[in-house]
Amino acid sequence: MIVDERVEAYAEAYSAPDGELFERLAAETREKTTAPQMMVGRIEGRFLGAIVRMLRARRVLELGTFTGYSSISMALALPPAGRVITCDVNEETTAIARRYAEEAGVVDRIDYRLGPGLETIAELEGPFELVFIDADKDGYVDYYEATLPMLADGGLIIADNTLWSGRVADPEDNEVTTRIIREFNDHVRDDPRVENVLLTVRDGMNLIWRRTSPAPVG
Repeated sequence: MIVDERVEAYAEAYSAPDGELFERLAAETREKTTAPQMMVGRIEGRFLGAIVRMLRARRVLELGTFTGYSSISMALALPPAGRVITCDVNEETTAIARRYAEEAGVVDRIDYRLGPGLETIAELEGPFELVFIDADKDGYVDYYEATLPMLADGGLIIADNTLWSGRVADPEDNEVTTRIIREFNDHVRDDPRVENVLLTVRDGMNLIWRRTSPAPVG
């Protein structure tokens, strides 16, 4: 975690509770998956829901369903006609996500797609007010490039895990995924089409939007 564990626990305790359904979803994720840390959790789930509300989003695209914590959090924040399209390659974790979405009463707002992310994106048409990228890290640049043209005016791309447990800031850490995340962050920073802010929420969230003014010189 980026933030001190005590501070993280305090922030979670003083954020609105998600309720018993999310507690059971988190417990099942820890029990049945080999990488439960991929689950967004309460603070990030609440944050994503707040973003959906602030953007007044009607169409959301998620790359990386996992067990559904994030897609359910965003679907709960949508207006009645809103829709989350979420894609993943893992049928078993997607089944868990769908089951909890049904229980939460939002399964009709979530369109589950099984298959490689780029193939799913190629089948879709924009615009999307929000794109949440939380899939295989070596695909981040490709996902970003594929979805940026589909972003609605005033829309937002959020890329998760972009501080990679703080390892991106360690110049001596040259592990493969650390390098991949650094390259993605470099790509966004150097892209004249966009502006961004890299937040220290959970494992790092890079918020990216289209530039509305000329890029600064120098």
